[in-house]
Amino acid sequence: MRIAQVAPLYESVPPRFYGGTERVVSYLTEELVRQGHEVTLFASGDSVTRARLVAPCLKALRLDAECIDKMAHHILLLERVFSSLDAFDIVHFHVDYMHFPLTRRMGACAVTTLHGRLDLPDLPPLYHEFSDMPVVSISDAQRRPLNHARWVGTVHHGLPPALYEFQPEPENYFAFIGRIAPEKRVDIAIAAAKRLGVPLKIAAKVDAVDREYFEDHIEPLLDHPLIEFIGEINDADKRAFLGNARALLFTADWPEPFGLAMIEALACGTPVVALRRGSVPEVIEDGVTGFIVDTADEVAAAAARTTELSRRACRDDFERRFTVERMAHDYLAVYRQLAERPLLHAVPDVPVAAIQPRQFQSRRGSDGWGADLEQADAATQLPN
Repeated sequence: MRIAQVAPLYESVPPRFYGGTERVVSYLTEELVRQGHEVTLFASGDSVTRARLVAPCLKALRLDAECIDKMAHHILLLERVFSSLDAFDIVHFHVDYMHFPLTRRMGACAVTTLHGRLDLPDLPPLYHEFSDMPVVSISDAQRRPLNHARWVGTVHHGLPPALYEFQPEPENYFAFIGRIAPEKRVDIAIAAAKRLGVPLKIAAKVDAVDREYFEDHIEPLLDHPLIEFIGEINDADKRAFLGNARALLFTADWPEPFGLAMIEALACGTPVVALRRGSVPEVIEDGVTGFIVDTADEVAAAAARTTELSRRACRDDFERRFTVERMAHDYLAVYRQLAERPLLHAVPDVPVAAIQPRQFQSRRGSDGWGADLEQADAATQLPN
């Protein structure tokens, strides 16, 4: 097939450091090329790929100190894509919904993977309006707030099997990897490590928007002999970081859409202790590849038991469910389904004013930062 992959421009493909969406786009693109498909990647100019690269900007926008208006580059990205639609059998977007009006009007054979959280109150009116747009979720849990969208599949992320080596004998430390942000709750991981007397290594980036939170609430917790803050790491460093860990503490306290770090850990044979949020029960098999707990207080007790789990079982589960070959197979099935039926469904004539958005409530802990996020039970209602 002739396939276009359209990535966000904030990070390169693959990203130098943090960047889940761009990392998945890279894995998928390279696997499709390996399988013999003709792939064009729309991404930043510092991306590395065996596909044909079309670059609306020279380098990743997050790392470009001279970039002021990031949206300008994304508008140029859309122009590059839509001016060459005839070259593709399908266009696979990874840029949320910004292309929806153009896709509808130009009749493109396209699909969009939604990589972020979907429980925000602004989204129901938009997805009611664009209920003709085919979208893919990265977990079943992710799609629940928008059950009226045109879902054409759920495709869990996958990794190249050789990217991470199985490590049967770990060292004695816990790992935390990702972002330092209120919803990621690294403070829970720190508390669990201190309670057990086991070192915790933290490999995470701090975005500008989270700098105040980091300085006020997390940095004071790092002044302890058991806690080591490493900062952002690249793929090469990540292999040893995750592979040598006794367990990954995945303490995200929000509706996690997928959690790429969990399958990266499993690929190394490293079990995962995670809060029961979002996609976690779809990724971790409780009592086999890790432990799923309901509260922050339960994290330490579960982490203490991870030595009971088989690291080989973790790697075996990764090879069975989370390889890039399986991910590409699932996406190709979606592509073929849409290519055979390119006409979009008719859009229901529902006035935006008639849509009752979900109630969105943030529960904050005693520290003043979000402890977790909830939806009201009432689902979005359409008029009869």
